[in-house]
Amino acid sequence: MVQIDLVALIVDEYDPAIAFFTDALGFDLVEDSSSLTNDGRPKRWVVVRPPGAHTGMLLARADGEHQRAAVGNQVAGRVGFFLRVDDFDAVYRRMIEASVTFVREPRTEPYGRVAVFLDIAGNRWDLLGAI
Repeated sequence: MVQIDLVALIVDEYDPAIAFFTDALGFDLVEDSSSLTNDGRPKRWVVVRPPGAHTGMLLARADGEHQRAAVGNQVAGRVGFFLRVDDFDAVYRRMIEASVTFVREPRTEPYGRVAVFLDIAGNRWDLLGAI
């Protein structure tokens, strides 16, 4: 078997990012442990994952100016992440109540319902659901 286990997402700080993914998006915090950078400085290994999903997000705090410049622009302004849900309307309402910023209102496409939102760092995501 081959699968993608984690996708790194560069964030400004760990705790606000954890809160966004767990509270606003309903992800599970599956790991938050102390670690070290390659040159021995302390960092955290933080993984969030949608309930029941195999692939998770590694929330990586920006380290240095080059990485800070990538916060919110990991895919050059394109939609780079896709969150598929069973109950689009319920999840959309929950996200609105959690003050998630939507930059495109829900619409229907041949592949299903879609709305574009921003994560805590400013990256664009598609919220996807069945028609």
